Parts: sequence; structure tokens; C-alpha cells
Amino acid sequence: MTSNAEVRQERRTPFARYCHSLWLLTKRDLRVRYATSALGYLWSILDPLLMAGIYYFVFGFIFHKGGVGEDPYIVFLLSAMLPWVWFNGSVSDSTRGYLREAKLIRSTTIPRTIWVNRIVLSKGIEYLASLPVLAIFIIIFGAKVSIDALWLYPLAIILQAALVTGLGLIVAPLVVFFRDLERAVKLILRLLFYASPIIYSATDVPGAIRGLTTFNPLSGIFSLYRAPIFPDELRWHVVGAGAAVTAVILVVGLWVFARTERAVLKEI
Repeated sequence: MTSNAEVRQERRTPFARYCHSLWLLTKRDLRVRYATSALGYLWSILDPLLMAGIYYFVFGFIFHKGGVGEDPYIVFLLSAMLPWVWFNGSVSDSTRGYLREAKLIRSTTIPRTIWVNRIVLSKGIEYLASLPVLAIFIIIFGAKVSIDALWLYPLAIILQAALVTGLGLIVAPLVVFFRDLERAVKLILRLLFYASPIIYSATDVPGAIRGLTTFNPLSGIFSLYRAPIFPDELRWHVVGAGAAVTAVILVVGLWVFARTERAVLKEI
């Protein structure tokens, strides 16, 4: 006898089945992550809050902000720090995405891209869950939010999801063959944190190297997140350049995944 659930599963289109499996795996990830944690959701926001608090103290009180960023500086920090946590967590976890789930990957027939996409989705949900914290600081410090947030934020989220998906599809299979790549990625992420306009504004970058930062896709993405609160942060040519780089990374990620899928299954 075939159960009703199995019948409904068979009637779904391949895309619908993929989305259903992706959602089930994402819920499993979130449930496992917080099931044994007393603080649960709070852990997803403590790290960016602590980092923002440290930089706010250093630049706001010790160096009196020194012209870095915009006021209120804590809101300026959090508006980029929170999406950075999504980016950093997704890329870091992708380095272990195939190795950690090796048995499930070998024993199931669902598309293997799902093992990267479920990381991106679960970290993205955590980012969305952290937005009320940003809203609280906006209210406390009296910052004004433009109605443009209704379309700038979704655009930033789409671009960031495409970026981390592309990077995840590159590093996840390559780490299977080059285990040292996991440590290299951590070092690169640490460097990228300071090379991206998180604790400072893109306009603070000296003109001699500003052209290089234009092609950092995070520069355009963070400017979109900040624009509803700090309109002067929005630079459409930076967003355009970042979107082009993001598209290239996503295409390369899909190509790397397609070329290595069979070899990865043999290796794990």
C-alpha cells in the first residue's frame, strides 16, 4: 500500500520535490542546532552583537569614531554585521557540507546541490530572525528608515543568497579533495571581513584602492542593506559591479559542482 504522503510526493514536480526536501533539511538543521541549547535563538545574535559592541566601544569611545562610518554608529555597524554573519557562516559551514553528511549524500538520490543550499537557507533564516535586534537599535537611537527598505532589502538578500550559494558550490566539493582548503577559507574570510565595508564606509576607502573594493560583491550588498537608513551609502555602480561578480561566481560554482559531483561521491 502506498501512503497518501508518498502519493503527494510523486505528484509534485521535480522543482516542488526539491523545495520540499530543501525545507525539511533546513528545518532539521535549525532543530538540531538549537535543540540542546538553553539560549537557542539568542546564540544567533550574540556573536554579531558582541562584535558590534567591541567596535562601537573602540571607535566610538576610545577613538571618538574618527570619521569612520555614519551616525548612529552602532546601527551603521549592525546593518552590515548581521548579513556578514550570514555570509561567514554559510561559507564556513559549506567547507564541511559534503564531508559531514557523507552517509546521507551517498544513500539518497536528491540533487546534491541541496546540501549547500540548505546551509544557505538556514543561515539566511537566522539572519532574518536577527533583524528585530537591528530594529530595536534603530528605535533606541532614533534613526530614520526609508520606505525604500521594502525593495532594497529583498534585492540585497537575493544578491547575497546567490553569492553564498556560488561560493558554497565551489568550496564544498573542492574541500573533499583538498582538506587544507578548509583552513585557507577561514583565513580568507578573516581577511575579507576587514576588506569589506563593515566597520567603515566604502566612502572612507582611499581613492587609490577604492576601484579594487568596487569589485568586492559584499561592498554593493552592504550598501543596499544600509541605504534605507544611510542614503549616502548607496552607490549603484558598486552594486552593479558586485552583481556582475556575483553572477560569475554563481556560474563558476555550478560549473565546479557539475564537474566534480561524480568524483566527490567516490571520494566521500
